[in-house]
Amino acid sequence: MGNSSARAQSAKKTLLVARSAIFWFSILFSVNASSQQPIDVDNWQKITDDARGQRVYFHAWGGDTELNAHLTWIAQEMLSRFGVELIHVKLADTSSAVTRLIAENAAGNVERGSADLIWLNGENFSTLKRANLLFGPWAEAQPNFALVDADRYPEMRQDFGVKTEGFESPWTRSQLIFYYDSERLIEPPRTAEALKNWIKENPGEFTYPRPPAFLGTTLLKQLLVELAVNRSQSSAEVESTFSLPVTAAFDTFSAPLWTFLDEIHSALLREGRHFPQSGTQLRAALYDREISLAFAFSPNEVVSSISRNELAASTKSYVFDSGTLSNVSFVAIPKNAPSKQGAMLVSNFLLSPEVQFRAAINAKLASEPVLAFDNFTPEQQAALRVNAQAPGAVTPIELARKIQEPHPSWTNAIEREWLKRYGGGAPSKGDE
Repeated sequence: MGNSSARAQSAKKTLLVARSAIFWFSILFSVNASSQQPIDVDNWQKITDDARGQRVYFHAWGGDTELNAHLTWIAQEMLSRFGVELIHVKLADTSSAVTRLIAENAAGNVERGSADLIWLNGENFSTLKRANLLFGPWAEAQPNFALVDADRYPEMRQDFGVKTEGFESPWTRSQLIFYYDSERLIEPPRTAEALKNWIKENPGEFTYPRPPAFLGTTLLKQLLVELAVNRSQSSAEVESTFSLPVTAAFDTFSAPLWTFLDEIHSALLREGRHFPQSGTQLRAALYDREISLAFAFSPNEVVSSISRNELAASTKSYVFDSGTLSNVSFVAIPKNAPSKQGAMLVSNFLLSPEVQFRAAINAKLASEPVLAFDNFTPEQQAALRVNAQAPGAVTPIELARKIQEPHPSWTNAIEREWLKRYGGGAPSKGDE
């Protein structure tokens, strides 16, 4: 961060340094906070005027070429229309931005942070909100926020069960889908129980990314919820349990999941000794006919992949009969962001029908809009209906079957337990 006396002296020095740092941090925070001018989030004209000339650093995942190109177009439009310079800071993992933000504030940097806008959801949002490191509330003051119709779609105000309370704004949404090559698999499994039986009857034809890879953990959460509902006499009890932070009830509610995984483990690809590291590797395994069934956390993943010749044209996608996990991705403004007005302007533009439609209609982008369908123009609605019929697309009726994400704390608990049981490549002795 010798002998016991030396260690004691060192510990005392460390404690004194820490106390001193906390004291000066509190002084700096009070001085800097008082020097910041409050922003009237309801005065959109002043926000627009003040944003002109600002430079907005948008920290967002940079691992997709199409997404990067889309953000480049948005940056061009922000500059030409509003005089705001948008810079995409490409991230490999959002947690790196969260860690940096926490470090900046711990060092007393409370008004000149490195990020003005962050793409995040789930655990990352929960962490920053709990630490009081986000600016707000501001999101519902945006002119375009009304277009998401949050009263009709409450998930626009919920992030993995955590109320957003105006501290982040919706941007895009995702949902777990399964996909398969219809020339090789005629009738895919449509429930968790059917999936288990299919895997056991078709050894080596299925696998999943190794948790804590996001996609692998997502499958575990899907199975966790569906299996718990199947076993419980009350689906309301299950929903209530998963919407709250994890408790000692984890053992009870997760037991069916571990039984499920134990039963299929040896029937996975390579007998469960090796797992893919990402959704990209999983998709490649299906394309190369190593497996017959795969999954993704994007409703348009198959349409996008077919357009890029990364999946066969005969690939089809679907959701489980009882629905699949769905969540909304948001953008948030750090409390120490220097260009808050510019960040709000960018966020509002992201919610415009123009931007939402452009992302949804781009077959290679695989984005699902957060706007209520009737808030698009009639021409845009017609085009979106045509897009929903593209080869490999999931039907809107199927996508209406959504399951809300468990509280972020369930993610950590599941990943820890999975690594304990299967991290070595096989079930532990006590779980076989």
